[in-house]
Amino acid sequence: MSYSTADSLRHVTLDDVRGAQKMLSGVARVTAMEGSRHLTQLVGAPVHFKCENLQRTGSFKLRGAYVRIAGLLPEERAAGVVAASAGNHAQGVALASRVLGVRSTVFMPKGAPLPKISATREYGAEVRLHGQVVDETLAAAQEYAAETGAVFIHPFDHPDVIAGQGTVGLEILEQCPEVRTIVVGIGGGGLAAGIAVAVKALRPDVRIVGVQAAGAAAYPPSLAAGRPVSIRNPATMADGIRVGRPGDVPFGIIGELVDEVRTVTEDELSTALLLCLERAKLVVEPAGASPVAALLSDPGAFEGPVVAVLSGGNVDPVLMQRVLRHGMAAQGRYLAVRLRLTDRPGALATLLGVLSVVDANVLDVSHVRTDPRLGLTEAEVELHLETKGPAHCAEVGRALRDAGYIVID
Repeated sequence: MSYSTADSLRHVTLDDVRGAQKMLSGVARVTAMEGSRHLTQLVGAPVHFKCENLQRTGSFKLRGAYVRIAGLLPEERAAGVVAASAGNHAQGVALASRVLGVRSTVFMPKGAPLPKISATREYGAEVRLHGQVVDETLAAAQEYAAETGAVFIHPFDHPDVIAGQGTVGLEILEQCPEVRTIVVGIGGGGLAAGIAVAVKALRPDVRIVGVQAAGAAAYPPSLAAGRPVSIRNPATMADGIRVGRPGDVPFGIIGELVDEVRTVTEDELSTALLLCLERAKLVVEPAGASPVAALLSDPGAFEGPVVAVLSGGNVDPVLMQRVLRHGMAAQGRYLAVRLRLTDRPGALATLLGVLSVVDANVLDVSHVRTDPRLGLTEAEVELHLETKGPAHCAEVGRALRDAGYIVID
């Protein structure tokens, strides 16, 4: 399956996806389908996770990258391939190239997480760090392709890539034939488009719901305009779906076949990631948790059985720590509070005694005595507390105020 520039906007078909599935046999894993008792109770119908976070390289991206590179002509393979990515696509291209014996160069932003850079190199790619944001990295990769003749492997805007991602949809229908709703994260749109092609051709009754981060939601305005439009400065912790403009090829498919596109907040993404870790024992990156966030935010809106596609699990440990803390705060299980107290011996011990009475677990204490904002006899304390929920947070706040402390918002 190789397409020229002239037919790069052609529609992807079920036969393309089935051909991709044969091509991927023995290369990509048929990932597990796991049930979620917690979400099943919440939704009132069976909810399953399609665990692409357990795919080789940690995300679905291997599927599309392999199909795209495998479809190159011999002379194209000889020229090598080049890609631009902050993580998942980089690793997918690197591994696919190694399996196929093709030289690969991957441009990554200078601020890309070190684990993702290391993994991409270990899969065999030459990594070049360029730019601070993916748009700058993308431009550098395309310039490299023009100069060297290397084939640029787009992360989502090519029929071969979409066909490869569509194999996730075929597996869902095989593993959960009774499915009524599939929920999938959307960045550029390759995964959602591929799943829609496969599923709607075989089961047009299945509802497909796409999910975007509210701070990087280019699809709602694009669908309203009837054409891909760009949003400025997309911002979300979910870097896997932080895309400022839909791809031309997936946009046409999603506009025709995807039933609805929803958005979720950063708090909802954090809570979803925490749920995946605590309840399902699955490490999922924020983009991969976006379908779970949609289910948590409006559980009554989804007819079951529901399959939520966990698209990836490549989360930087530093980001994971921050996101988990954010998720705990969103659930009222983590509280940061600043307050003023009189600077005298035993004052901090007295404060900790108040917190002990209300059973708040102190995780960290910062005690500042010298600051221009403070009076001569004042000190400022910042506390990080583990709490039991919103009601407990309110109880802690009342206890501090009742004890005479000035709580600074």
